[in-house]
Amino acid sequence: MAVFTEVTHEQATQLANRLGLGQLLELRGITSGIENTNYFLTTTGGAWVLTLFERLGYAQLPFYLHLMKHLAQRGIPVPDPQADAGGEILHSLAGKPAAVVNKLAGGHQLAPADVHCRQVGAMLARMHLAGRDYHLQQPNLRGLAWWTDTVPVVSPYLTPDQRALIEAELAFQQALAISPAYHALPRGPVHADLFRDNVMFDSSGAHGETLSGFFDFYFAGVDTWLFDLAVCLNDWCIDLATGRLDESRAQAFVSAYDRERPLGNDELRLLPALMRAGALRFWISRLWDYHLPREASMLEAHDPTHFERVLRERVGSPWHWTRP
Repeated sequence: MAVFTEVTHEQATQLANRLGLGQLLELRGITSGIENTNYFLTTTGGAWVLTLFERLGYAQLPFYLHLMKHLAQRGIPVPDPQADAGGEILHSLAGKPAAVVNKLAGGHQLAPADVHCRQVGAMLARMHLAGRDYHLQQPNLRGLAWWTDTVPVVSPYLTPDQRALIEAELAFQQALAISPAYHALPRGPVHADLFRDNVMFDSSGAHGETLSGFFDFYFAGVDTWLFDLAVCLNDWCIDLATGRLDESRAQAFVSAYDRERPLGNDELRLLPALMRAGALRFWISRLWDYHLPREASMLEAHDPTHFERVLRERVGSPWHWTRP
């Protein structure tokens, strides 16, 4: 993620020593993203990612960190937060809450094909099932309540046509949220931000590119599992230039998910509406980041018009998945 808070070599050394990670060899800032300060740490004990949290506070963070630990213990490939001698996985550095996790093997697949979508879809379903007995509760902090609060803040920056679209879609989602079918949807911990750059594939083995991990759980919360699936479809299974859905990839993704956790009738019916919700959520957040930026030493806000295009596509061309 983008670097907002500078960490010195001495500070990183002290933290590495406290966690028993070995001698610090390299500290390097990660420039992509906009939410947290992230660094790669290389020590004699391995490769790690140090995160300093810029928006989340000490009270919110245990949900994310213990969720990652919970999933890792159940065989889901996610980063494992490192504990100090007292077993604490939430630390403090440079006056900010911080965590250190192991660095996942492999790299991003930014031009996914059906084979990648099948792997991500299947693992997403397994992750949802693995989180059913997670004991901590926290809502999706970028859910409907946040959309309702934030749309009036970003609306002054929009054209009349854009304002009409965002207000109409917000009203649609508000009505959906009070419907009996929506309330009946299965829920649990969701990643809520599982884009292409939050998944790793390892090509070093004999079986080609193999999914090696999900990471960046710092937008996670309890929400409908269908919303998590919809967010993925809006990134993994679209043409980035136009926002149009690639039906082959979408079919591969949802079919693989459904084989691990069969979708219910209400989920099948509401998937197009939740794909609209996913597009709206990221259009709003990108508008907010673009027009109301924070100071940072390395910061690149994403283009908000991308998810405007995605939302228009989801409204104009709803996609219904049917079980083969």
